[in-house]
Amino acid sequence: MISNYDYIVSYIKIINSLSKLGMAYIMHKRRISEHKVYVVKEIHAPHFDPTFHSHPEYQLNYVVTGEGSRFIGNNITSFGAGDMVLIGQDLPHVWRSETKFFEKESQLDTHVIVIYFHADFLGTALGLKDEMTQINTLLKKSERGLEVVGETNIIVRELMYNLMHLEGMDGVIQLIKILNVLAKSHDCTFVTHNYLNTLIAEEDTNRLNKVYSYVMKNYHNTVSVTEVAALVNMTRTSFSRYFRSHVNKSFSDFLKEIRIESACTLLKDGKMNIDQIGYESGFQTLSNFNKQFKMVTGKQPHLYRNEFLKVATFPYQY
Repeated sequence: MISNYDYIVSYIKIINSLSKLGMAYIMHKRRISEHKVYVVKEIHAPHFDPTFHSHPEYQLNYVVTGEGSRFIGNNITSFGAGDMVLIGQDLPHVWRSETKFFEKESQLDTHVIVIYFHADFLGTALGLKDEMTQINTLLKKSERGLEVVGETNIIVRELMYNLMHLEGMDGVIQLIKILNVLAKSHDCTFVTHNYLNTLIAEEDTNRLNKVYSYVMKNYHNTVSVTEVAALVNMTRTSFSRYFRSHVNKSFSDFLKEIRIESACTLLKDGKMNIDQIGYESGFQTLSNFNKQFKMVTGKQPHLYRNEFLKVATFPYQY
């Protein structure tokens, strides 16, 4: 029995073949958009663009090389090579490289493959036809961001590499194949939790970028809410209310998570003792560091490091 996916692909292949035979008149039944269905980019750069932003297109992002902190909606986590995320429409996000990537003499490089595609790339069929149900559900789930791991990550990254060498309808078919794999997978997990996605105006984006940039440069020192509020010309009270309404968490929780992510990276690196890591990440006392770390991760710092080292040393369990 032919699957829904095979049915869609067969239909598109027929249109593609007719077009190649000079029978493009079939396409005159409907108005053709001047815009592309999708754009795929392979980017090599010293570091990721540190600007927190959103856009109406869906985005599938695969990090080949690079490391740092990933902000999606109200979620903050560290990322490294292999990181893959599907981001829904207007979901604010940024991949911010570690500080060492911004140093003048740095020889480090980031490498990412990213696909952007429109919500209506399959027209009205996406939301109305039975064959599209799984892909439509996938895109709705992506409003909270979907992290792709496991075997699906390996399959999709290969399909993304192949897509870079395809054009026209061959590329569209490949994009549908990618989305079909994701839609059927159990390796996709939500990035954000209890996040209400609201459109962010340009003024708000600029304001939040100032806050994020300041925090990333200063989180290892004492950061005053009053000082940050003044940075965006707001009172402490109005800023606290504003930040929570746009990020869905308090500024203090946001700052704490930034510091914990920094600590996680340093713990995995294994070059500092735990006391040093706590102070380097912005915690004034070891007791507070241990308390806050366990509150966020569910583990004490030394247990977190031991578990990571165990997995890193013995990646395969039999």
